[in-house]
Amino acid sequence: MEKLYVGNMAYNTTEDDVRGLFAQAGSVNSVALIKDRTTGMSKGFAFVEMDSKASAQKAITMFNEYTINERQLAVSFARPREERGGGNFQKRNRDQKRGGGQRRY
Repeated sequence: MEKLYVGNMAYNTTEDDVRGLFAQAGSVNSVALIKDRTTGMSKGFAFVEMDSKASAQKAITMFNEYTINERQLAVSFARPREERGGGNFQKRNRDQKRGGGQRRY
Protein backbone atom coordinates (compact mmCIF):
# COMPACT_ATOMS: atom_id res chain seq x y z
CA MET A 1 0.00 0.00 0.00
CA GLU A 2 1.14 3.52 -0.77
CA LYS A 3 -0.10 6.71 0.84
CA LEU A 4 -0.51 9.90 -1.18
CA TYR A 5 -0.82 13.50 -0.04
CA VAL A 6 -3.50 15.47 -1.89
CA GLY A 7 -3.33 19.21 -1.30
CA ASN A 8 -4.88 22.46 -2.50
CA MET A 9 -8.37 20.97 -2.49
CA ALA A 10 -11.49 23.11 -2.45
CA TYR A 11 -12.97 23.15 1.06
CA ASN A 12 -16.25 21.69 -0.23
CA THR A 13 -14.57 18.60 -1.74
CA THR A 14 -15.86 15.43 -0.06
CA GLU A 15 -14.21 12.08 0.67
CA ASP A 16 -16.49 10.53 -1.94
CA ASP A 17 -15.28 13.07 -4.54
CA VAL A 18 -11.66 12.14 -3.78
CA ARG A 19 -12.35 8.39 -3.74
CA GLY A 20 -14.21 8.56 -7.07
CA LEU A 21 -11.42 10.54 -8.70
CA PHE A 22 -8.54 8.37 -7.47
CA ALA A 23 -10.41 5.13 -8.26
CA GLN A 24 -9.73 5.99 -11.91
CA ALA A 25 -6.03 5.27 -11.23
CA GLY A 26 -6.50 2.03 -9.28
CA SER A 27 -7.92 0.51 -6.13
CA VAL A 28 -8.34 3.00 -3.28
CA ASN A 29 -7.95 1.48 0.18
CA SER A 30 -8.83 4.59 2.19
CA VAL A 31 -9.38 8.33 2.02
CA ALA A 32 -8.74 10.58 5.02
CA LEU A 33 -10.04 14.10 4.49
CA ILE A 34 -8.34 16.25 7.12
CA LYS A 35 -10.74 18.46 9.07
CA ASP A 36 -10.38 21.20 11.65
CA ARG A 37 -11.03 19.76 15.12
CA THR A 38 -13.02 22.76 16.27
CA THR A 39 -15.19 23.55 13.25
CA GLY A 40 -15.28 20.18 11.47
CA MET A 41 -14.54 22.00 8.20
CA SER A 42 -12.09 20.60 5.66
CA LYS A 43 -8.54 21.94 5.86
CA GLY A 44 -8.13 21.52 2.10
CA PHE A 45 -6.00 18.39 2.05
CA ALA A 46 -6.35 14.64 2.32
CA PHE A 47 -4.42 11.40 2.38
CA VAL A 48 -5.32 8.66 -0.08
CA GLU A 49 -4.04 5.11 0.38
CA MET A 50 -3.71 3.19 -2.89
CA ASP A 51 -3.34 -0.59 -3.13
CA SER A 52 0.04 -0.52 -4.91
CA LYS A 53 2.98 1.69 -5.75
CA ALA A 54 2.03 1.42 -9.45
CA SER A 55 -1.50 2.71 -8.74
CA ALA A 56 -0.10 5.49 -6.58
CA GLN A 57 2.35 6.56 -9.29
CA LYS A 58 -0.43 6.49 -11.87
CA ALA A 59 -2.59 8.68 -9.60
CA ILE A 60 0.24 11.20 -9.23
CA THR A 61 0.71 11.30 -13.01
CA MET A 62 -3.01 11.67 -13.64
CA PHE A 63 -4.01 14.08 -10.87
CA ASN A 64 -1.04 16.26 -9.90
CA GLU A 65 -2.04 19.72 -11.19
CA TYR A 66 -5.50 18.32 -12.10
CA THR A 67 -8.28 20.88 -11.64
CA ILE A 68 -11.32 19.92 -9.57
CA ASN A 69 -13.79 22.40 -8.07
CA GLU A 70 -11.76 25.23 -9.62
CA ARG A 71 -8.61 24.23 -7.67
CA GLN A 72 -5.42 22.69 -9.05
CA LEU A 73 -4.54 19.64 -6.94
CA ALA A 74 -1.06 18.95 -5.59
CA VAL A 75 -0.55 15.17 -5.44
CA SER A 76 2.62 13.47 -4.19
CA PHE A 77 3.78 10.52 -2.12
CA ALA A 78 3.06 11.25 1.53
CA ARG A 79 6.09 11.79 3.74
CA PRO A 80 6.28 10.04 7.11
CA ARG A 81 4.77 12.08 9.92
CA GLU A 82 7.42 14.05 11.77
CA GLU A 83 7.62 13.91 15.51
CA ARG A 84 6.08 17.00 16.97
CA GLY A 85 8.29 18.93 19.33
CA GLY A 86 6.82 21.41 21.74
CA GLY A 87 6.63 19.08 24.69
CA ASN A 88 8.09 21.89 26.81
CA PHE A 89 5.59 24.43 25.48
CA GLN A 90 2.87 23.52 27.97
CA LYS A 91 5.28 23.38 30.89
CA ARG A 92 6.96 26.65 29.94
CA ASN A 93 3.60 28.40 29.67
CA ARG A 94 2.45 27.03 33.00
CA ASP A 95 5.62 28.17 34.76
CA GLN A 96 5.59 31.69 33.35
CA LYS A 97 3.39 34.30 34.95
CA ARG A 98 1.37 36.75 32.94
CA GLY A 99 2.15 40.41 33.23
CA GLY A 100 5.90 40.30 32.80
CA GLY A 101 7.06 38.66 36.00
CA GLN A 102 7.24 39.69 39.63
CA ARG A 103 6.68 43.23 40.80
CA ARG A 104 9.09 45.03 43.10
CA TYR A 105 7.85 47.62 45.56
